Amino acid sequence: MIDLTRIVAQPLSLEPYKWAIIESVFSPVDGNALAASFPCDNFKTIKGYDGEKGYEYEARALIHMGASAPSHGEHLSIPWLELADELLSPAYRSAISALTELDLTDLPIEVNLSHYGASAWLGPHVDLQDKVVTHVFYFNGDWKEQDGGCLTILRSNDMSAVAANIPPLIGNSVIVVRSENSWHAVSRVREGSRISRRSMTVTFYRPGSLSTMWPPGDVTPLHRYSDKRSMLSRWLRRAGLMKQS
Repeated sequence: MIDLTRIVAQPLSLEPYKWAIIESVFSPVDGNALAASFPCDNFKTIKGYDGEKGYEYEARALIHMGASAPSHGEHLSIPWLELADELLSPAYRSAISALTELDLTDLPIEVNLSHYGASAWLGPHVDLQDKVVTHVFYFNGDWKEQDGGCLTILRSNDMSAVAANIPPLIGNSVIVVRSENSWHAVSRVREGSRISRRSMTVTFYRPGSLSTMWPPGDVTPLHRYSDKRSMLSRWLRRAGLMKQS
């Protein structure tokens, strides 16, 4: 399902740090099948400020760190089950290793899916030191840069220091090699957007790392994500019928 030859053949950019964009990573048929059945089950709301970046979005585990099978697989479509299997394969690891020139053979991976609804964002940041390489895939069929929700490659922690903007279109994917200057962000999704910005993040971690997205003992209630529910909530807040969170 993933065209690994496109990953291996893609040169790694060194400006402003080590990263790469790989386009057409799925065939049109496979990409459309994945987008059409993008999961909406078992999400939790991620919102706050950790001292470095602000953030607000919805997240679901596809593959928990170190797991050998997808999470909540009974709710996944056949294309998503096939994609999860490929992400767990030695061939995928080998392709990412070839591109980054890093040995990722034995590193634990974690895969999460995200919905960024209207006004959701992720502020400028570099990834935690436990992260080695991140590979982000996108699943929106119709999206313009002015809709927001673009992965923004930055030259510094200044949101205006833009080196590249990548819209979340089906088939686009971006690889970031973590460093002390690998600044990036997700621009705020346009207010009033009727569909979420949909993505999947594959993260290779250093041995012994713990998940920050799903820490041990996490009992956060999970829910079904709905674009319509998000729109209703915003309307209720504006009408003064729901408290601001």
